[in-house]
Amino acid sequence: MWLSQLTLPDGTRAVAARTGDTVRLVPGATTTRDLALDALKAGRGLVAEVEARGQGEGVDLVAALEEGRLLLPLDHPDPAHLHLTGTGLTHLGSAAARDAMHQGAAENMTDSMKMFRLGLDGGRPDAGRVGAQPEWFYKGNGHAAVAPGAALVSPGFAEDAGEEPEIAGLYVIALDGRPVRLGFALANEFSDHVTERGNYLWLAHSKLRPASFGPEMRVGDLPAHVEGTSRLIRDGRTVWEKPFLSGEANMSHSLANLEHHHFKYELFRQPGDVHVHFFGTATLSFADGITTQDGDMFQIECADFGLPLRNSLLQHDADPTPVAVAAL
Repeated sequence: MWLSQLTLPDGTRAVAARTGDTVRLVPGATTTRDLALDALKAGRGLVAEVEARGQGEGVDLVAALEEGRLLLPLDHPDPAHLHLTGTGLTHLGSAAARDAMHQGAAENMTDSMKMFRLGLDGGRPDAGRVGAQPEWFYKGNGHAAVAPGAALVSPGFAEDAGEEPEIAGLYVIALDGRPVRLGFALANEFSDHVTERGNYLWLAHSKLRPASFGPEMRVGDLPAHVEGTSRLIRDGRTVWEKPFLSGEANMSHSLANLEHHHFKYELFRQPGDVHVHFFGTATLSFADGITTQDGDMFQIECADFGLPLRNSLLQHDADPTPVAVAAL
């Protein structure tokens, strides 16, 4: 089952469920977060909650996407309570991609390889045991979450604006503080790779950019092998295209280990909060020498995740004026 959120032509919000080629509205559901909390209250899974509500009217998701009515598949009414975070150097090809970004910077490359080796050696612990910590980063809150089809805005001070095709885990924190995974979605973990390449200690700066995920959320387990395609489209022409791999068969860490090292912090187990956690990638157009331009279109697709994720690039002009802080 795949779930999505959309705005109906009359302006009201709704949740749609897709099974096979059939897409229907979920009766009585206006957000996937509330749907999940209702499922928890009833003591049943998300699919069972959807099925218990019966079938609503059919809906055309493609038309909704084209008309700009598809929303993120999971959000929060207060954007400050949606957390965008991620882990890097988690995929078997990610060290090579990182090294390509850091050519000529031996110290940075060495630290990256050390982190990658930790994952290879200890990222898949036996059940009930804690494995090696992954690289972890913060991207922002719900204010940085961009709907499918909308523009990813690169600030004027950015040195680069590049895509990162990934799978993201989507979570709600239950009222008793338990993290609960609702499903997975395609994601573009948009980043500034030139800033990161300049000094690996600038990784935190490079990640403070918008990101998008969806349009649909796959409910249930993540396939062990995920293979999709990432494209950069300019003026209607594909200027770069490459497959990307994900799923545990292509990762140095298990999902359980990555989830533990995020949710082990009590800060991230606040009841009712929403988390979107990006699991990393090994595929970057930047690593192939591509420089993006204003108006470029990023497209990430994988048949296992429904509709493709498309976002255009909007680059702001640089503002040389420092941000002034007023004293009160």
